[in-house]
Amino acid sequence: MTCEPGGTVGAFLCQAGQLLRAAAIDNPRLEARLLLGHAMGASTEDLLRDPRAAVPPAAEARFRAALGARLAAMPMAHILGRQGFWTLDLAVSPATLVPRADSEAIVEAALEACPDGDAPLRVLDLGTGTGCLLLAVLSERPRAFGIGVDRAPAAAALAAANARANGLAGRSAFLAGDWAAALSARFDLVLSNPPYIESAAIPGLMPEVARHEPRLALDGGEDGLVAYRAIVSGLPALLAPGGKAVLELGQGQRGAVEALALASGLRPLGCRADLGGVERALVLEVGMPPVAKKPFGDRAVPH
Repeated sequence: MTCEPGGTVGAFLCQAGQLLRAAAIDNPRLEARLLLGHAMGASTEDLLRDPRAAVPPAAEARFRAALGARLAAMPMAHILGRQGFWTLDLAVSPATLVPRADSEAIVEAALEACPDGDAPLRVLDLGTGTGCLLLAVLSERPRAFGIGVDRAPAAAALAAANARANGLAGRSAFLAGDWAAALSARFDLVLSNPPYIESAAIPGLMPEVARHEPRLALDGGEDGLVAYRAIVSGLPALLAPGGKAVLELGQGQRGAVEALALASGLRPLGCRADLGGVERALVLEVGMPPVAKKPFGDRAVPH
């Protein structure tokens, strides 16, 4: 396909679409429209309505810079500075993971685990990032109050800004800290999307993730379970009576995380899959205290 010459909307969209397609980027025409619309301050509908409209020089410069960044595998959300999640519009930055639709399974599982829409829930989000999980739950539970904690101060600040922008600042607070180390309260609901990628696997991730998303939010250690060990061991002291925890899982991690939970006296209640069929949202509650191992393995001790 040959693109028309000139500095029109249609010409730029055609050229950008071809470059994005050659770079093996999914949905190249849609991404071209998003990039040009962002540069011009116009909606994609506006662009399609008048493809012969001229692109002003300043907008052209912004568009070329944004297109270059996308061709270098910068996430689209970082270029646009925004990402939709649940019903929210969230600001994003290189300090946080880009919220993904897979994580909406955590919100669904949390709402199912706490079905009373009028309950005055106390919610904790460990590794809050953009605040997406906590803010989505607060948006659906109008009497809930939540605290989000992140090890990165810039992430905690961004989450607080997202709370303000979505009208939820009055029912939330955000802290920088090492998981729940600074907290002594108990919560009705604990959420977490911890880092769970095995360290050695990170360089092989898609370039948008490996090059541009914060390693602190990705790296789960040698076996991908370092953060789960820290979080799960603290849950019995964090959960109020009847409280639930919902943890995001990486693919194939359910068995390992359930074993950690059982060893800490937690009871797995089920796991919700995401739209791709991956077991994504593990629901836990406090169960019986962990059982000490018998000296003779599983055999009864002789009298």
